[in-house]
Amino acid sequence: MEFAVGDLVTRNSYNNDTVFKIVKIKNQVAYLKGVQVRLFADANLEDLKLYVEEERSIDDDIMLDLNLNEDRGDYFFLPGKVLHLDSDGEFLKRCLKFYRKNKVMVVGKKINEQDIYKEIRNLLNEYQPDIVIITGHDAYYPKKGSPKDNKNYRNTEAFVKAVKEARKYEKSHEKLIIIAGACQSNYEELIKAGANFASSPKRINIHCLDPAIIATILSMSERNKEVDLVKLLSKTKYGASGIGGIKTNGMMYVGFPR
Repeated sequence: MEFAVGDLVTRNSYNNDTVFKIVKIKNQVAYLKGVQVRLFADANLEDLKLYVEEERSIDDDIMLDLNLNEDRGDYFFLPGKVLHLDSDGEFLKRCLKFYRKNKVMVVGKKINEQDIYKEIRNLLNEYQPDIVIITGHDAYYPKKGSPKDNKNYRNTEAFVKAVKEARKYEKSHEKLIIIAGACQSNYEELIKAGANFASSPKRINIHCLDPAIIATILSMSERNKEVDLVKLLSKTKYGASGIGGIKTNGMMYVGFPR
């Protein structure tokens, strides 16, 4: 079967469990980007199967129950501001749509994973967010060695460097919430570097919107009140297997009167 760049496909050797888009074909090898998950992969063309289901089946229909307009009386709300740094323009666009649908103040920037650490300090100074997301694509290569070694991941080391730069800007986990990582990232090293939340405890894929879901709930949760960690993680696609973190307070101010 003939395949072309832009085709949606699955991999027979992985039981066709994940939908990818072909981004490049070279020497009978297809280079793939996850449609719903933050994963890069490659596969021989003979391993691919064309994905032919309706386009609506991969649309994002997640809507969080965060309506603050009901029963708010004379109070007003100032949600936390989000800075979302993402290497994937398509995923960034979907995340920005999700934020706006949930009425979150957000600035989004498309930056390659390897360059985020170079630019993050200036962006933090410019936008002064309450929450920063450092994401894109990643992958763990078990054949290369231990999951403890960042060299065995596609982009974890770049994410770690960016987290450390962000922590140089603001040391307090309570004043700046950092959400970092992508599919199969080295969760432990990202947390050690200073992230409040990171992927992936079980080295599994995460949904493209998972970091945005965490950020949105924290942005719309009352400041100085601890968010239920277990409940928060359960809102993501794969729960605590995909994303974990530390107990964290919300970032929304509540004022009176309106």
